[in-house]
Amino acid sequence: MSVSPVLITGGTRRLGRYCAERLMEDGHPVIITWRTRGSAVDALERLGARTMHADFSTREGIEAFIEALILQAPSLRAVIHNAGAAVEECEGGAEQFDRQFHTNMMAPYLVNLAAYDLLMASGEPQRDIIHLTDARTTSGCAHRPEYAAAKAGLDNLTRSFAKRFSPHIQVNAIAPGLVMQRESDFEQAPVSQRAVSGPVPPGPLVIWEGLRYLLDTPFVTGITLPVDGSHHVA
Repeated sequence: MSVSPVLITGGTRRLGRYCAERLMEDGHPVIITWRTRGSAVDALERLGARTMHADFSTREGIEAFIEALILQAPSLRAVIHNAGAAVEECEGGAEQFDRQFHTNMMAPYLVNLAAYDLLMASGEPQRDIIHLTDARTTSGCAHRPEYAAAKAGLDNLTRSFAKRFSPHIQVNAIAPGLVMQRESDFEQAPVSQRAVSGPVPPGPLVIWEGLRYLLDTPFVTGITLPVDGSHHVA
């Protein structure tokens, strides 16, 4: 349990929401961001989460969030970059690339720079930044090249920030494969049971286990943890 909060961007749905709820179950204060307010925000607030609006698709939105964060959180235990931008197959174009770049690269980059002082201000024995990337960062993706390229850039930022912030802050990444499918698989299960039975997909529990490992171990930085079955060795 930490005193300083854990920030999870995009923490209202799927993997982000699952991990936010598990952190709160373990007694950690949590701040989550949302772009469009919905019932999930209300539900998380009832559980004790602090919530903040954030639009990471533009530089102006990113900078506005950072200003608000500094005012609301004098210190942080960890930052988990989970926010993503929706992408349609083969949509393409400069607008799509720009949206993916800002959400998956620019936002983590600027937030990390601003969060350094907040993380260092915490009295915790360990401080972490964790990027959620994608199993396709090394193989590419024919139907979503903008998304894959932006996530690959985030993967590289992991190692760059690990070098920059060492030894004070650990910076790592988790690269999920297909671990969740339908939203209903998540919504209809209690938080303690939201792992789909059977080998594929395994459900969000496997990401939580990787996240918990990185948050608990003091001797790992600059790695990308693949949680994809066997995708990265196929």
